[in-house]
Amino acid sequence: MNLRSSADGLGSAVEAPIVALACAGDQPAFEELVRRRQSSIRCLLRSLCQNTALADDLAQETFLQAWIHIRSLRVPNAFGDWLRKLAINSWRQHLRHQGAFGKLTEVEEGDVVSTPAVTEGMDLNSALGVLAPTVRLCIVLSYHEGMSHGEIAAATKLPLGTVKSHIAPGTARLRELLAAYYSSHEQPPYAR
Repeated sequence: MNLRSSADGLGSAVEAPIVALACAGDQPAFEELVRRRQSSIRCLLRSLCQNTALADDLAQETFLQAWIHIRSLRVPNAFGDWLRKLAINSWRQHLRHQGAFGKLTEVEEGDVVSTPAVTEGMDLNSALGVLAPTVRLCIVLSYHEGMSHGEIAAATKLPLGTVKSHIAPGTARLRELLAAYYSSHEQPPYAR
């Protein structure tokens, strides 16, 4: 089947050949990759940013960087991981420009960005917003993206021990923050 024959051909094709076409400069193939991946990248960035408009801007920046650098991608099957790394780097670059770089790399136990009052209405996204940026990053990549500690370390360039030390207390902090909410609702999924 000639993948270039129609948009339907691209839409029903497996991803690796589309990535290969995009790596060769095929714009419709890249547009198909954006269509397939934009929702997951925006969702990841929304979890990290806690700001929908900023997350959408960073997602756009991520896809722009992907288009510029896609020819450097050597393994088409690695596109998803490569794109996720670009998204993480876009978010981290934003933090650096905002002066939050120190918070990104130097997180003390119990360190939080803000401490809103815990109410019954606090949801997971609000609770994630309380965590320091690197803790939030590790938690989101572990639980939302389903990545292993080793994969998180590779994607973020954080030492494995640091990833582990962020996930355990970060999870405990989320449990603490969400306890009031779940005391009046069903049991949280992580406690089952």
